[in-house]
Amino acid sequence: AVAPTVGQRNQPPCLWLLTHAHQSPMKLLSTLHSAFVASSAVRSSSSTLSHRTAIATAERMSGSDYTIDDLGKKYPELVVLDLDACTWDMEMYEMRAMPSDTVKGDLNGRGEGVVGVMSGRDKISLHRGSLIALQEHWDGKYPGMKIAAASSADTPFAEKVGRASLKLLEVVPGVTVWDMFMRDFDGVDVNQIGRQPPLSSNKSRTHFPLLREKTNIRFDRMLFFDDCNWGDHCGQVEQNCREEDTGKSPATVRTPNGLGEQDWRKGLEVYAKKFGSS
Repeated sequence: AVAPTVGQRNQPPCLWLLTHAHQSPMKLLSTLHSAFVASSAVRSSSSTLSHRTAIATAERMSGSDYTIDDLGKKYPELVVLDLDACTWDMEMYEMRAMPSDTVKGDLNGRGEGVVGVMSGRDKISLHRGSLIALQEHWDGKYPGMKIAAASSADTPFAEKVGRASLKLLEVVPGVTVWDMFMRDFDGVDVNQIGRQPPLSSNKSRTHFPLLREKTNIRFDRMLFFDDCNWGDHCGQVEQNCREEDTGKSPATVRTPNGLGEQDWRKGLEVYAKKFGSS
């Protein structure tokens, strides 16, 4: 698909869709995807149609059989990331200072950006799979998907270090992990980080029910990654977080060595196999 020119990106969304309505259904969806990728770095969430709204509009205009429900079944609507030893390589309870200095480096071939933040002498960096997942999500590769964090950081200070790190580590140059979280939920912080009340050390009892409430996304439309090195959070979530009508819980993947690229791909496959026909 060919991305729109600068002039075309300034057209009202409905007018832009009309000018491309001659394309085949799947071609139109592909063109829409490229358009959103091309403009993602310059658009604001308040002035642009969401992926789901735009694709749904394209379906109505083109008569496509590839519905928004199909997208929700193929990809999770919400990816939930544990932070410590999963999304990044450090445990926040071990950090002794608020992040200050940043370390610049290559962002997986996307340019130079912040690849590490320093907490005293300790450097906090994203695992490779985390960076790839976040970059692909930023690019709009998985329509309808959103990402949030569920971390049981041990202390209030550990929570502060974690939140500060999210606001410094970059996904692509100039875009932090926190920026992406905020984009997904129109500036609302739905992330569940810490274990201070109303949170606890049991994510299945506190973090996930609160995510369900704040996002209005069903448990059986979630995919959860956790290192599970200090407890089987994945098992607890599978057991305790079930939808009443289907009895199904989030798809989960354990990442004892941190979120690698293979873990990310495996998670998408696990979700598709678990919910692809539901």
